[in-house]
Amino acid sequence: MDSQKRVDASQQLLTEPETGIQYLLDYRDVIHPRLEFKTGTLQIILPRTYQNEKHTLEKYQRWIRRKENIIKKALEEAKTTNIDLQRTEKDLKHLIQKLAIDYQKELGVNIKRILFRKMKTKWASYSPNGNLTINTLTKYLPESTIQYILYHEITHAVERKHNYRFWQIVARKFPDWQTKEKNLLSHWFLIQKEF
Repeated sequence: MDSQKRVDASQQLLTEPETGIQYLLDYRDVIHPRLEFKTGTLQIILPRTYQNEKHTLEKYQRWIRRKENIIKKALEEAKTTNIDLQRTEKDLKHLIQKLAIDYQKELGVNIKRILFRKMKTKWASYSPNGNLTINTLTKYLPESTIQYILYHEITHAVERKHNYRFWQIVARKFPDWQTKEKNLLSHWFLIQKEF
């Protein structure tokens, strides 16, 4: 496949004829193939030298189907999910600042800076250098969900990876963390659709 076809392929939704799997294709400077569902659509990221995505689709078909089912359920739940249209960005910043003080004390950590910006694929992130970035779209979420997101991210100051220890820490404050994670996906699709 020449580079012009590669550019064109990444711009359109493709369908694998045998399985019916729909996907976007992107060639990048990566070593191994990667699959993502960051926006609800499967994106296959392949090394520039890779010739055929069919092998990757076959290899990960079960994983793809599982993710598609999770997304389908989240989309259904999004139909009955409400968003908060009253909270302003100023209100969000005030809430985050207040909660961050409490959670830093609780976890015994210090955040260098809290930044706010619209993010395409995440509710928030915590960087290794101590910065916390909050997606401004969180203003539409219920306060209890914002609390969970913030606690989750600040927990990364204690345990960087999503390993057993990380989830133990989160579960002390939010024993229903698995439900919250599932609800975040429903909220994500609803907010992406609305805004």
